[in-house]
Amino acid sequence: MTRLIPLHDVAGLVGQELGVSDWHTVSQDQIDDFAQATGDKEWFHIDVERATREMGGTIAHGFLTLSIVPVLWGTIARITEFKGGYNYGIDKARFTAPVRAGARIRLRATMREPQQRRGGTIVSVGCVIEVEGEDRPALVTDWSEIFYSEEEVQGRAMPVT
Repeated sequence: MTRLIPLHDVAGLVGQELGVSDWHTVSQDQIDDFAQATGDKEWFHIDVERATREMGGTIAHGFLTLSIVPVLWGTIARITEFKGGYNYGIDKARFTAPVRAGARIRLRATMREPQQRRGGTIVSVGCVIEVEGEDRPALVTDWSEIFYSEEEVQGRAMPVT
């Protein structure tokens, strides 16, 4: 069940593990679709026959793994009680192990210190993407979103919830 976290409660959660997501299977179709969308068609992503022969199977793009973080985050928690917001950035992203086609991954999330900036609150989550059956994580990063109250959102071009 997704945990609802009011924006004003974020500071009290710093350093706490917020939870672990559901498992997500990274399929070859998903890898192929990502390759098509981004133009990154390296053989070790999309040539199943060659990748199987030379390295035991295809691997997902690192940026595909990164792009799955918000989806997995949505199964852990959701920030509430804000008027508008958007992605703010990714810090210290490290792709530390491959994700093979067919592997199951999940997100382990820890709250970082919020920051006040640009008239809003930056909420950062420490993200570790684990691969089922593997000792090393596939990805370690901090992901940030910026949220605005009703007063702060006035005059800004941004998605409003």
